[in-house]
Amino acid sequence: MSTNDPVNSVREEQFDSEGKTIESMGEEAKNAVEDNNDTAPVNLDLNTEVKTDTDDVQDTLEEGPEIVPESDDTDASTEGVVVQEEAAEEVNSAEDAEQEDGSELINYDDIVLPPVDYSGYTRKELVDTLVLIVENRPPAEISEDINRIKEVYYKKTKLEYNEQRQKFVKDGGAIEEFVAEPDDLENELKAALEVFRIKKSDYNRIQESEKVENLKKKQDIIERIKELVNREESINKTFQEFRNLQNEWRLTGIVPQSALKDMWESYHHSVEVFYDYIKINRELRDLDLKKNLESKIELCEKAEELFMEPNPVNAFKTLQDYHNQWREIGPVPHESKNDVWERFREATSKVNKRHHEFFEKQKDEQKRNLDAKTALCERVEEIAGSEVLTFNDFKEKSDEILECQKLWRTLGFAPKKYNNKIYQRFRAACDRFFEKKRAFFAESKEVQMKNLQLKTDLCIQAETLQESTEWKEATDTLIRLQKEWKEIGPVPKKYSEKIWKRFRKACDTFFSRKSEFFAGRNNSYEDNLTAKLNIITELEEYDSGDDMKAGFEFLKDLQKRWAEIGYVPLNKKEEVQRKYKEALNRQFDKLKIDDEDKNILRFRSKVDSAMTNPRAARKVRNEREKYFSKIKQLESDIVLWENNIGFFAKSSNADTMIKEVEEKIAEAKKAIKMLEEKVKVIDKTMLEDE
Repeated sequence: MSTNDPVNSVREEQFDSEGKTIESMGEEAKNAVEDNNDTAPVNLDLNTEVKTDTDDVQDTLEEGPEIVPESDDTDASTEGVVVQEEAAEEVNSAEDAEQEDGSELINYDDIVLPPVDYSGYTRKELVDTLVLIVENRPPAEISEDINRIKEVYYKKTKLEYNEQRQKFVKDGGAIEEFVAEPDDLENELKAALEVFRIKKSDYNRIQESEKVENLKKKQDIIERIKELVNREESINKTFQEFRNLQNEWRLTGIVPQSALKDMWESYHHSVEVFYDYIKINRELRDLDLKKNLESKIELCEKAEELFMEPNPVNAFKTLQDYHNQWREIGPVPHESKNDVWERFREATSKVNKRHHEFFEKQKDEQKRNLDAKTALCERVEEIAGSEVLTFNDFKEKSDEILECQKLWRTLGFAPKKYNNKIYQRFRAACDRFFEKKRAFFAESKEVQMKNLQLKTDLCIQAETLQESTEWKEATDTLIRLQKEWKEIGPVPKKYSEKIWKRFRKACDTFFSRKSEFFAGRNNSYEDNLTAKLNIITELEEYDSGDDMKAGFEFLKDLQKRWAEIGYVPLNKKEEVQRKYKEALNRQFDKLKIDDEDKNILRFRSKVDSAMTNPRAARKVRNEREKYFSKIKQLESDIVLWENNIGFFAKSSNADTMIKEVEEKIAEAKKAIKMLEEKVKVIDKTMLEDE
């Protein structure tokens, strides 16, 4: 149920700093937010805009540097290959991977569990889960879970908030006056996210420190590889130590990006020198090169599959991982080196081109969004600056601003350097209007109390009709009262629901009784029509002859039967009534009596018919009182006129004036006689009815 109180009926819509809610952000923006949006919960207070780290969002969405793949120009003869011992180890490993019964062993480390579905969790369970994983798991492992928990939590929070607001409105509250209750879960969530942010910051700091340590370890490995060429020991032992150093190299973690290129060049050079020194077996070398070629071809295929990835940003990030893997693989046969490299480079160029086009298109779209948002700001500023004096004007202007807010939410980001400014401009204009509206309604308490009195009077009128059986008259009156109710302005909030329920109850009581009364009558309308048509036929065919009394009794009985028949279909009502009156008047005209007696007979027949209908009977009683009052009035007039005749004798034209008065007296006495007869007819009929 909605109240008629328009106070703040259109409240400022909830916006984040981008002009739309977190749920309405595009998938690209959501994917790009990543870690920077970890601590940006939605504030569901309608009086406060939603805060998000828009700069972080925009920074992530800004076009990143394209991947410029390094040329794979390392000579195939300069990189390490697999020695006989390693080949044997690979064969043994493959054999060990099978059980005695021929089935393959399961490597549980390679099993990737599906992501947890948090949609069925309650808000409390989501917060408890978030606290648990933040306290017990490394930050790097839980970023995806954190984002999914936040997304589900704020969707559920918004749903509960909307339900509370709808319930508040349903209970009679004004939507703009709704204030959400303090949410302890929100505080717990923010505290857990703050702990996660601190842990993640510490983790990243440790990671950077580890990268520096890893760089030192890898530089040490390079120096130890360089020293291998000076060993005076067996080739097998030296090569085994080389392989151990390579394994140690692979097991050492990532290093700072700034040192990556120089480190790899130094590493490749040291390996090249080592291979030249040991002159490794050509056949095993070719086998290792072939294996590397297969791995790089697989990477080419994966890179080409990125053409089908709908999100260019995701494709770009994945391609970065492929380039890291490419560097780790090592050299390929010399005759295939250029082909496989050109294939990978071409795929890289296409992915980079899509990535670049995506952000160029986004820039154009953001420019159009800025123009559209500027136009909305100008419109809202015009409305906020206009003079509004009435409730209806405020409602119209509020609806127009609401429409502008809806349009705003459909628009995406503006360019980064303008996005926050244009939003603040729009929000300020909206706030200025609604502040003016609040001030206007704050001064209307006296008007609201007057409206309360008017609506109370309407309730009293409706309550007097709720038990009425005058269906049409009462229905018309209640409809009129309902229209008047709508035209009356708002009442004080604490009385709004109570007064509305009182008025609604009176209306519902009457219309429920009316529905029950007429529920069983519609089916009999056609039967009533047939019965009345039969009476009309009987009336048209009747011939009383010279027996006036028999004719009168026949007409009296027929009228009584007619009155006892119920309603007929509405579309036939006037036609049937017309035919009946015409036939009845023709029968009265056939009766051979003077007009005065005929008038009395018709009146008597009419009264007899009316007394069978409770509603008509009340009208007959009221008519008797009117006749009686008229008789008293005429008698008083006769006395006055008779007294005046004595005065007329002294005037020059006394005869003429006396004659006119005597005629009036005669007409009055005749009218009194007729009225007395009608009163007698009514009294006699009422006595017989009792």
